Amino acid sequence: MAVKLSHESDDLEVAHEINVTPFIDVILVLLIIFMVAAPLATVDIAVDLPISTAKPQPRPDKPVFLTMKPDLSLVLGDRAVSRATLAGALDRETGRDKDQRIFLRADRIVPYGDLMDVMNALRDAGYLKIALVGLDDGEAR
Repeated sequence: MAVKLSHESDDLEVAHEINVTPFIDVILVLLIIFMVAAPLATVDIAVDLPISTAKPQPRPDKPVFLTMKPDLSLVLGDRAVSRATLAGALDRETGRDKDQRIFLRADRIVPYGDLMDVMNALRDAGYLKIALVGLDDGEAR
């Protein structure tokens, strides 16, 4: 059942306004497309890296361990050392052998930037062979 409310002529009235509803619909569809496609276009790709099958290297007879504690203090062997005296303490410990490997251990909560500062201090002291010490997969459990 249809009801005609207007009794005027059947001529269509000229609309002087732009209908923006289709425009908004198109914009919203484009927005959704870009929201879905933007994460796919990033360079950062999630990769499941394989487990290393490398065998641990044998330790030297007298390894030099430098440890960073959670409070960012340094311990060389079993003696506390400051960052200012690190180069001299390393020279005494290694007999000024700059080719000797330094085993660097850091607590899990030590910020990456502070660890890099210690590595830079080691490099500035002339010790370029640095080994980062971690747990094997079996030891971590």
